[in-house]
Amino acid sequence: MKYLSLWQKYKLNKDIEAKTALIEGYIELVKIVAGRLYTTYGSNIEYDDLVSYGIFGLIDAIDKFELEKSVKFETYAQIRIRGAIIDQLRNLDWVPRSIRQKSKAVDRAYQKLEGILGRSATDEEVAREMGLSLGEFQSILQQVNNLQIISLEEKLMENNINNIHSEEDLIPESIICNKESYETLHESIDKLPEREKQVITLYYYEELTYKEIGAVLSISESRVSQLHTKAISRLKSKFLL
Repeated sequence: MKYLSLWQKYKLNKDIEAKTALIEGYIELVKIVAGRLYTTYGSNIEYDDLVSYGIFGLIDAIDKFELEKSVKFETYAQIRIRGAIIDQLRNLDWVPRSIRQKSKAVDRAYQKLEGILGRSATDEEVAREMGLSLGEFQSILQQVNNLQIISLEEKLMENNINNIHSEEDLIPESIICNKESYETLHESIDKLPEREKQVITLYYYEELTYKEIGAVLSISESRVSQLHTKAISRLKSKFLL
């Protein structure tokens, strides 16, 4: 295990110098997570702020990590770091109230229509349900994108982060939801329109950025953003609300 002697000094003797060395040794993990989130939230927050929020997650991970668990610290820590950043963004409440209201309206429209139709609702159907033109609806999707990501990622963090005991607990399905909800999640993702399913897979499982996903699918970043927002609204209407 990396830094094993430092881990032993800190866990066995609460050696503060060892803890400091561990923080310095793993700081790159914070930069990696903050960098990826910055590609999403960069227009609203500074990269250095994301790093500072993530450091609290790293410290928390070091404090709570158990050496006897059969899980890599790096994997465990990245979840904690990501959770700390998301929590802080939520606490800052930097998303305007009007955007939150629009996000809820989109979620309600998808939930109502897909409950009635028994299939994925089209953009035109959702726009009509909300009393909007297609262009206005697509504009709203762009506006609520960041909030939708935070909403889902909060669920990713809160459901399983305290129940990690082994590498098996860190598979994407387990991170995304409690095990009893896996079937619902799997079925919901499988029923997404193909493009939306591809975006969810590439973003959450392959951890690609919007720019990278756009290159893979030969579409613009803004289109990736729209597809992602629609997919999250559909998933939330199934099992997150």
